[in-house]
Order: sequence, then structure tokens, then C-alpha cells
Amino acid sequence: MEFPGGGSAPTARSLVREVEAYSATNPVLVAVAVLGVVVVAVSLWLVVRWIRRPMGARLRRALAKRDEIVVLMHPNPDPDAMACAVGVAHLAEAVGTDATLQYSGQIRHQENRAFRTVLDLDLESVDDVTDLAASTIVLVDHNTPRGFDGAERIEPYAVIDHHPGNGTGEVFTDKRTSYGACSTIVAEYFRDLGADPIGPDAVPPENDLALPSLVATGLIYGIQSDTKHLTNGCSEAEFDASAFLYRGIDEHRLDRIANPQVSAEVLEVKSRAITDREVRGSFAVSNVGELSNADAIPQAADELMQLEGITAVVVYGRREDALHLSGRSRDDRVHMGRALQEAVDDIPGANAGGHARMGGGRVPVESAIVAGGSEVGLWSEQQFTDDVFDALSGNV
Repeated sequence: MEFPGGGSAPTARSLVREVEAYSATNPVLVAVAVLGVVVVAVSLWLVVRWIRRPMGARLRRALAKRDEIVVLMHPNPDPDAMACAVGVAHLAEAVGTDATLQYSGQIRHQENRAFRTVLDLDLESVDDVTDLAASTIVLVDHNTPRGFDGAERIEPYAVIDHHPGNGTGEVFTDKRTSYGACSTIVAEYFRDLGADPIGPDAVPPENDLALPSLVATGLIYGIQSDTKHLTNGCSEAEFDASAFLYRGIDEHRLDRIANPQVSAEVLEVKSRAITDREVRGSFAVSNVGELSNADAIPQAADELMQLEGITAVVVYGRREDALHLSGRSRDDRVHMGRALQEAVDDIPGANAGGHARMGGGRVPVESAIVAGGSEVGLWSEQQFTDDVFDALSGNV
């Protein structure tokens, strides 16, 4: 083959000779070029490695930049929220960062109280933004601060959650809505960092990041609690995380958490939920009236869901000046979180949401009266029941 001008195509051997000749006459330029190629290659490798860092490593780096943090749980924290808080606190302490675990609301559900007591958790209550122990806030198991005065002014440093929502952290955000439990995410952090789950009677290694039995036990119960013992709303990640945590669990403590005593009020609320239920088609809504323990409502919803022929339920009751509601669904037509949001959408100050199978919310009674356009003496909670049925049926 001839090239323009009558020349022939250069052979590989001739190219090599030309390169060797150029190298011999310009050694400095060649060395600089080779060095440049090496620097570019190394830089690209470092960038790729940085981008592909496990989320656990990213969180650990973010925590190490602060002297102290608050790990903030959602109001009325459940085992999943408390387990995540304990796990993040352990990661923080491993890099020399002090962590305070705080929450608003109450811990009244017997399972939640047993979880806190059996694992001997040091948790502090918050009524106002000024009660927060530090300015750096890490949210776990929710992505928008709520439940206390001034919560709307908080800009979280980090967010770790498995619920839908628009909240993000300034430095770190990890939201995985396909996961059944937030504890699964935190368990993956430890696995990615090479932590070794340590059983209750084992001696932790001195130099490696260990996952203490109390933390492993809390995380696996958090997973079980939010997925009904790995039977509802699970992803593959829940089973993988449980297998990783298994070597570190304390079976005796797990049994004590899972089988707490039940208060008389909880049993009474469950009874009222069943007796006073209103059924339309395959949907049931029950108003359980006045109560002092709002945590009895989700337990009543679980109980009502067992009724034959019922595919979606909402239970609500009044505690002080607010209606607390909890919903369950096994009906593909009903996304419970969105249905509850739609039911309270026009009520000022109300909030509700959740997953397809499970949701909850809180409605200020005075706001519900105003939104309903009724006088205080004329408004009845039956109006709210009708709104919930409309939302479950898609008639909103």
C-alpha cells in the first residue's frame, strides 16, 4: 500500500527504531512524558477508588471530622431506630468522636422499653432544639427532623434512612427505600469496614474494629422488628445482614426483648380496635378513642390485620390534643404510606407517611376541626374515618 507522495506504510519495526532514536537524542523529554503518563494513571486510579468507597468508609470519615455529634432518632423511637443510633455511636467512638443519643416523644411500647432496658441504652429526651447536646446532627431512621420545638431549623450533618422523603445531610446522605430496615444499612457499614462481630463471651481484638455483642444484638433485632421477623418487606440485604450479625448475637437478650410483658391498656386498645371496627369492603378502620399510650395503636393495627377478609387497616386514637394513626396493608391497590398522606393532606400541622405495607401519622385535633369546616361542638371523628376510607379507596 502506498501513501500520498509515493511512500509506503511505516512498519512496526521502523516505528520502534524512530522512537529509540528520539529517546536517545531527547532523554529528558521522554522521561517527563513517561512520568506524566504515570501521574495521570495514578490520579485516575485514586479518583475511581475514592468514588467507589463503601458507604461505611465515607460515614466514618465524616464522623472523624467532628469532635462530638448527636445521633437523633425519630419521635417515639422503635428498636430499628435505637439500634441504628447505637451502631452509629459505636462508629463515631471508634474514630474518637463523642456521641449522644437523643429523641423526642416517648418510649412506651413494651417492646421498645424492653429493648432499651435489656441493652442498657443511654438515651436522652429532647423537647426543644436547645436541648440538643451538640450542633452536629446525624439523623437515623428518618430524614427530616421533627417532634420538638425548633426541629424545622435543623440542617442535619448526615442522614441514614430507609423511608421515602426529601431530607438530606449536608455532608453524608444514605437513603435506601428498597430496604426493609435501617439497621440493615448500619450493619453493612460494619461489614464493609471489616468489623468482626464478637459474641457475648468473646474477648474483642485490640487493634481491629470489633462489633460488640450488644450492638450486633440490637441491629439484628432492629431488622427483625421492622420486617416482622424477616417475613414482610424484606430485601436480600436483610438476610445478608442477619447472616453477618449472627456470630455476635446474645440469644438470651434477644429472647428477653422479644417477649416482654404487655400492659393492660395495650390489651384493652387491641380489644376496642376489633370490637369498634368499621368495615367497608376489605378495608377496616377503627377509632379506639382516648388513650395514654400511643404505642398501643400500631400494635392494635397489627392485631386487626389478622382478621379474615381484611386487606388494609387503619387504627387511630386520641392522646391529649392529637390523633395518632397507624396503618397496615397487604393489598396491592393500597400504598399505605401514600394513603395516609392523602388522608391528612389538607390538615395544617398533620404529618403522615410510610411504606407500601406500613404507615403512621399524627393529626392535631384543632387543625382537623378547622380543615373540616365545622364548629368544635359539631366536628366528629367519623368525618376523619370517612376521609381515611376515601384515601384507602383512592377517592381523594
